[in-house]
Amino acid sequence: MKKQHLEHLLRAAGKIVGDNQFIVIGSQSLHGKYPDLADDLCVSFEADLISKNRPKETDMLNSIGIDSPFHNEFGFYADPVDINTAVLPKGWQGRLVNFESPATEGVTGLCLEPHDLAISKYVARREKDILFNREIVRRGLLDKSKLLELLHATPIPDERRRAIETYIDSDFAR
Repeated sequence: MKKQHLEHLLRAAGKIVGDNQFIVIGSQSLHGKYPDLADDLCVSFEADLISKNRPKETDMLNSIGIDSPFHNEFGFYADPVDINTAVLPKGWQGRLVNFESPATEGVTGLCLEPHDLAISKYVARREKDILFNREIVRRGLLDKSKLLELLHATPIPDERRRAIETYIDSDFAR
């Protein structure tokens, strides 16, 4: 998904929900810190969004969700999620990165800071998450010590934390 696609989604989401702030949870949140990111990194066709000020209204975004007329017309879509979609380190809300431009027409994307995003993907550990994290490490977008620090602030069992430390070590050794 390109930057202009996320701008379009935020603009549409704002009109649908009547909110001017949306938390961007998934890989599209990289656009917050890296608005000129290469298109080949954020290849998914959806943006995981949560209405910040009207979270109970987030489901209204199904109108621009998968298989909607919006999706069929533009080729990308909103995936309305909730705060429990991702396991994140403590304090993640204070590290959100604003994504806005004239094209969002006053709607702001509150994007996960890249290290918080990576931790959520290490915890989820789906094949696409593994590949995504390896790639953002390879491109130098993450700091290993910061990742490990945030991992220790993530509410997961110690056994899982130790496994993720191994994955992080492996990704940075490549």
